[in-house]
Amino acid sequence: MSVQALLQAMSDGRYHSGADLGALLGVSRTAVWKHLQKLEGLGLPLETVKGKGYRVPGGVELLQKAVIESSLDAPARSFLSELDIVHSVDSTSTRAMNRVAEGGAHGYVCLAEHQAQGRGRRGRTWVSPFGQNLYLSAVVEFTEGAAALEGLSLAVGVGLIRAMRGVGVTDVGLKWPNDVLHDGRKLAGILLEMTGDPSGVCQVVVGVGVNVAMTADVSGQIDQPWIDLLSLNPDLSRNEFAAALLNHLLPLLQGFHSNGFADYQKEWEALSVYSGNLVRLQTGGAGFVEGVVLGVTQAGALRLEVAGEEQVFSGGEISLRPVVL
Repeated sequence: MSVQALLQAMSDGRYHSGADLGALLGVSRTAVWKHLQKLEGLGLPLETVKGKGYRVPGGVELLQKAVIESSLDAPARSFLSELDIVHSVDSTSTRAMNRVAEGGAHGYVCLAEHQAQGRGRRGRTWVSPFGQNLYLSAVVEFTEGAAALEGLSLAVGVGLIRAMRGVGVTDVGLKWPNDVLHDGRKLAGILLEMTGDPSGVCQVVVGVGVNVAMTADVSGQIDQPWIDLLSLNPDLSRNEFAAALLNHLLPLLQGFHSNGFADYQKEWEALSVYSGNLVRLQTGGAGFVEGVVLGVTQAGALRLEVAGEEQVFSGGEISLRPVVL
């Protein structure tokens, strides 16, 4: 019996006795219990009631490759070379990087139900409980080197907002350089990782994490305010949103080399949650700068008015925090 088969049986949220599960899957009750422990090891909540059996409270909507692929538009299909859906992985971006090492990874997309070592910017951990959110990494190849990537993470943020609006989630905005927020609470994040020739052919792994149906029991592991899509649209399906995201993200990645961030700059600025506000920009170590957000450049760098003059900031170690007055 595979863990996948057990997951399918338990996904309905109903009670299943050990005897019923054993009969359904053709194994002993002892074997059923061992496999149920594997589910707990993935972080899936499991409830046991004597006389009733076992259940996953509330059930779980597993990602389904056939459902997602059948919902993809032609532009997304033309970019996609492989849709790889796994139950548990160290991180989708690590798996994508390994796929890059094998060669021919352009258009590869990995989705996972669970990440054991999900990661965000600046070495932070991305909390990745099983079957609750969306953990996605996509590979895109560029022939013009790292210069062609300027503003890519910001453009991906615009794609995320478009996908959310397409499934009825509104009142969301962007925090420079790579966060999606709703009412000051984090909804999604973006992480880019590059390998190859910085001045020639290179591959970029675009990692996206979206809170879809996060349970409160993981809140203690998250060091900032957060919200999930299900709170904003209770009828949302994970598979529906996965397809919507790919329908926006994959064409964006395919066409980004043509005009770069210039096609997304004005839309990004309109979505900026701190536009016109006085902010504090952490520049690395203990250093910081305070200024008013003016917008971003065509390369995706942040434009701040500091002491009456415009200054531009870019780089992977920059974080933005509102100033408390």
